[in-house]
Amino acid sequence: MGRRGVYGLSLLIMVAGSLACGFSACTTRGCVLGSLAVFRFALGVGIGGDYPLSATIMSEFANRNTRGAFIAGVFSMQGFGILASSMVTVVVCKIFAVGSRAGGGLSDQHTPAGADVAWRVILMLGAVPAALTYYWRMLMPETARYTALVENNVLQAARDMEKILDLPLSQIQEDKPLDDDEYPSSSTFALLSTRFLRRHGVELFSCAATWFLLDVAFYSSNLFQSQIYQQYLTLDDSTDVYEEAIKVAGLQALIAISATIPGYYFTVFFIDRVGRRKIQLMGFTLMGFLYLGLGIPYFFWRKPKHAGFIILYGLTFFFANFGPNTTTFIVPAELFPARLRSTCHGISGATGKIGAVVGAVGIQRAWGSSGEYNEGDPDSKLKPMRAALVVLGAVCFLGTVVTYAFTPETMRRSLEENEKERETESDVPAVAL
Repeated sequence: MGRRGVYGLSLLIMVAGSLACGFSACTTRGCVLGSLAVFRFALGVGIGGDYPLSATIMSEFANRNTRGAFIAGVFSMQGFGILASSMVTVVVCKIFAVGSRAGGGLSDQHTPAGADVAWRVILMLGAVPAALTYYWRMLMPETARYTALVENNVLQAARDMEKILDLPLSQIQEDKPLDDDEYPSSSTFALLSTRFLRRHGVELFSCAATWFLLDVAFYSSNLFQSQIYQQYLTLDDSTDVYEEAIKVAGLQALIAISATIPGYYFTVFFIDRVGRRKIQLMGFTLMGFLYLGLGIPYFFWRKPKHAGFIILYGLTFFFANFGPNTTTFIVPAELFPARLRSTCHGISGATGKIGAVVGAVGIQRAWGSSGEYNEGDPDSKLKPMRAALVVLGAVCFLGTVVTYAFTPETMRRSLEENEKERETESDVPAVAL
């Protein structure tokens, strides 16, 4: 269907799914969570389309020397989205808290009566920035690489490039033109066919496996931020849900400003100087050491509510974003042939989200009541969480190994060079490989 058409469709699904979340049926826990799960699934379908298309479109429009920075720049806007979500939560909760103090009363669950509306408004407001981009998405032409290499319409691709660059075709040229024998042949093989696996199987495994391992650790930390922050919040019986949400959102904003956003922009600056592979190796390795630093002395961090814990925790986000969280988004958009590029990126991202489920379930069990309290051992409840953090460190070190063994460097190589190299390697006899 092409990049442009599906890009617009995925955005519409995101907007509809986000708005629908606010209309989750009922007010009881089971009913709300059931209907919310359906609408979050719809939102996830839209995001699942937006991820690979954003990376692929940017990679196909950018030149080889700045491609990494451009894709990382697109991805880095997540950091400002995280910050904006915290700000929206604070503003909405402040407004509802004023109304509650003015006489809103309490619900049957002893929470402010407006709380059931507040969380719905917060989720629905996520549709606003997405909807505002639809007009400009539809103004974008199809990428020239898709038009020329997949639709085989070179003339239309040239016209589109003239329009984008506002230059006549005679003035447009590749910064390092390929020789005739360097262009990749037209890829007519099917996805996951023997021929595809021989040429691109290792790269697909590398992209999917590193994304899986990253998300086991990264989403575990993300999804349970509120529990991690509890020990640093001053909460008592007089604290209502609005005040608690405001305090949690404030800490999330602090982490975003001090660690998340800087990590993204370190990648933007260094990605085309150092390379994807080295940044990914560094990020996985340092994340591994940080999780060990959080886990091994976990008893020490928990008891005095030590500031060192929150600093190390913030650094895991910094080196995730100045590391594999960004590079796993970039590399799949550079390795595969044009006809399968976005699909392979989507497979890699979906595999990552399987890792997110694995990590979330594991950390939830560790944080919950997996270990019964033992009066003779007051630290018994902390042991499962300590073990979980150490395991996350080991997962990150495994990511280092997979990156070192299987992830190629794509810096300063055109997309066609990367594809041609895979074709050439696949022609080498297996014994030689």
